[in-house]
Amino acid sequence: MPDTRLHGLENLEARLAQDLAWLNLPAKSWLNPLDVEGQGVLDVAIIGAGLCGLVAAAALRHLGVDNVELFDRAPEGREGPWVTYARMRTLRTAKAASGPALGVGSLTFRAWYEAQWGTDAWDRMDLAPRETWMDYLVWYRKVTRAKVNNGADVTRISMREDGLLELTISGRPVLARRVVLATGLDGLGAPKLPAIASGVNRAFVAHSSDMFDLAGLAGKRVGVVGAGASAMDNAAAALEAGAASVDLFVRRNELPRIDKFTGVGSKGMTHGFCGLPDPIKWEFINEGDRAAVPPPRHSVRRVSAHDNARLHLESSIVGLQDCGDHIVAQTPKGDYPLDFLIFATGFGIDLASRPELADIAPHILTWGDRVDDQRRAANPQLARAPYLADDFTFLEAEPGKCPALSSIACFAYPAVPTHGKLTSGIPAVSDGADRLAKGMVRSLFVEEAEAHLQRFMTYQTPELVGDEWPDADTVHSTASTSSAQSL
Repeated sequence: MPDTRLHGLENLEARLAQDLAWLNLPAKSWLNPLDVEGQGVLDVAIIGAGLCGLVAAAALRHLGVDNVELFDRAPEGREGPWVTYARMRTLRTAKAASGPALGVGSLTFRAWYEAQWGTDAWDRMDLAPRETWMDYLVWYRKVTRAKVNNGADVTRISMREDGLLELTISGRPVLARRVVLATGLDGLGAPKLPAIASGVNRAFVAHSSDMFDLAGLAGKRVGVVGAGASAMDNAAAALEAGAASVDLFVRRNELPRIDKFTGVGSKGMTHGFCGLPDPIKWEFINEGDRAAVPPPRHSVRRVSAHDNARLHLESSIVGLQDCGDHIVAQTPKGDYPLDFLIFATGFGIDLASRPELADIAPHILTWGDRVDDQRRAANPQLARAPYLADDFTFLEAEPGKCPALSSIACFAYPAVPTHGKLTSGIPAVSDGADRLAKGMVRSLFVEEAEAHLQRFMTYQTPELVGDEWPDADTVHSTASTSSAQSL
């Protein structure tokens, strides 16, 4: 029997090609190729080939910037969290979100899914399984012709005297006019592992973004710190792997209940947030941090369905005792012996901790530079976020000290305080990529202004070749007479 799924994808890809042709996409290439001492220069180097990196590359290509390469340290098909450290069963985003489709219907997850399994299967599906989403991104990478270099570790980004950026990638130099950091949640920092965790054997503790052996938790007493989606996902995964018990430790007196950003989400918010005054932006993000994002209802029920799961509210871990073969978590409400403790405590922004940013990090303008001491003290994590330009590029804390920053864009989670929730997930990522690509096209065109002006001045291809009007002399005479009469 023929593979109808493959046949469906072939039809979809033909439809996609037709849709792009109707839209005249991608646009023709317009940048002048650049070569330095025999080495080709990329127009744009994108660090990270997950969701944000792929859609950024596709958006640039649509606008005629096709000398773009992506670099990701992960193996092919394992970029991003979806099939690595993510432990939810399904995405949290509504399945109908257009995501990285850039306004092209045949590029959506829905089109890809229905092409293989049909509309009935689509209607039956509640939320997209994360593995299925990863399969879609692999297809998206193929059909958008993304040039991805896997196993590529970026260890340095520096500015050359000629104005180009030089990246050290797996030990070799790569030159680029522009760089996009599409490095996800921890791209400007690292997972937040509290200092208290450093006092015990590392074999007993992990961050929720770590790759650890779930099967090895069978029969173990497991603890999870946190109240968000990741905490619930890790607790559920441990329970389903056969953990003897799972204790969730939450510092709040109740689980967060209201997702404020979802409640006020709109195209107005998507496109208008960037234009808000700084104090209002700060209030939005600061209040969002204070209220926190609740875990999805289905994620909580996935945990509470197990009799050996216990939720401890107002139970911050104030101490960890290493007992040799296990640890003891100390809380205001009691002590708990554990064999393994997972910190679902999110990611921090710490520019100085990223070796690849060592040359530029001291010069990056942050939100802490833009607000008063009281606000900085109230939310130091938000204060460390970069304060970005309208095109996602970094700004200088002291003008003139690091002009390279105007060539480096942050298209990752830390862009949220400046641009809103365009880089924090699936729903508005195309809007973000469109803003990024248009801003980058503008700056590249301006950078090459003299070359484009020269091309304009020397353009001599005629539209009219002389045989369009059979009696040219009569036309000229009539035109001259009419002009004289009008005077």
